[in-house]
Amino acid sequence: MTFKEFLVAIEAKSPPNSPILQILYLDKIGDWHGAHDLADNLGGKKADRIHAYLHRKEGDVWNAKYWYNRIGEPFPKISLDEEWDLLAKAYCD
Repeated sequence: MTFKEFLVAIEAKSPPNSPILQILYLDKIGDWHGAHDLADNLGGKKADRIHAYLHRKEGDVWNAKYWYNRIGEPFPKISLDEEWDLLAKAYCD
């Protein structure tokens, strides 16, 4: 799924098949808890990266920093929207 196709799927309320993109999809449609639960249960570097973003979005800076450190990435200095776009573009085909 391309980034453009992913955005269309979000508008159509059509969840993607990819579990990683499902996390971002759930977040984008306003289901933070569903996105967090899926990221937490899925695990792996990609899910952990989104997990960090989700805690940053939640406003739990301490927990977000834990997850960014866990995956070896610095705390972002960009907006949440920019971070979501970067993640979606990185994880789309």
